[in-house]
Amino acid sequence: MADAEYTPPAVWVWDKTNGGQFANINRPTAGAQFERELPVGQHPFQLYSLGTPNGQKVTIMLEELLAAGHAGAEYDAWLINIGEGDQFGSGFVDLNPNSKIPAMLDRSGDKPMRLFESGAMLLHLADKFKAFIPQDLAGRTETICWLMWQMGSAPFMGGGYGHFYHYAPFKIEYAINRYAMETKRLFDVANNQLKQTRFLAGDDYTIADIAAYTWMGNLYRGEAYGNTREFLQMQEYEAVGRWVAEIDARPAVKRGRLVNSGKGLRERHAASDFDQVDPALL
Repeated sequence: MADAEYTPPAVWVWDKTNGGQFANINRPTAGAQFERELPVGQHPFQLYSLGTPNGQKVTIMLEELLAAGHAGAEYDAWLINIGEGDQFGSGFVDLNPNSKIPAMLDRSGDKPMRLFESGAMLLHLADKFKAFIPQDLAGRTETICWLMWQMGSAPFMGGGYGHFYHYAPFKIEYAINRYAMETKRLFDVANNQLKQTRFLAGDDYTIADIAAYTWMGNLYRGEAYGNTREFLQMQEYEAVGRWVAEIDARPAVKRGRLVNSGKGLRERHAASDFDQVDPALL
């Protein structure tokens, strides 16, 4: 059955009570809504985040760098509760004018550097430590292509499919069909590539894999958006499944997925913090 037709008014007006799950924090304006400084720890990298797919990209990367022996990648991970609007505090907005997690402060150099957008953080860390990105031009270019593919794809999986299938206050057939189709197409893109290569950009594990894994892994395992694994028939993407399983098994990935998370660590300030976590999760 077709959905009831909606006729847009001549001028859009914000409805503060639109009924959506995130109606209390979504708004058409930007900027700080209240004054609040961010806490600062002792490590070179100060991360302000939440254990969502975008947040996990950065904690996985930092844990991978530490596991690879890059002691300069030590970090403090502070929880930003987006449901309570922490991202609209003045300190957070100073780091990320877009008020989205994650945001990060790199204090390892002479002058602190702010970072926002998870893909930019991955690229910054990879270049800084010369890790998880090929150093030859061809390999680097291929990796960045797949990284940008993921950054452009995530809104279709999350804000598109995830919103209309799982979070919207009522179901809209057209919207669900549109974004379900695009999500399956994106999985097919990755699946076709992973039939040919071990990882997205070739034989080596890179920031492109970290970026795509946090989103695609959640959907493939059935850990996001209700009945998505069955609804989108995730088992069809066998090469993606092989890739997800290989990355799942990496110890640094297991740790990174637990940071700023209700099932792991609310905050992370030292490697020893993981001693508090159920060993079965590691």
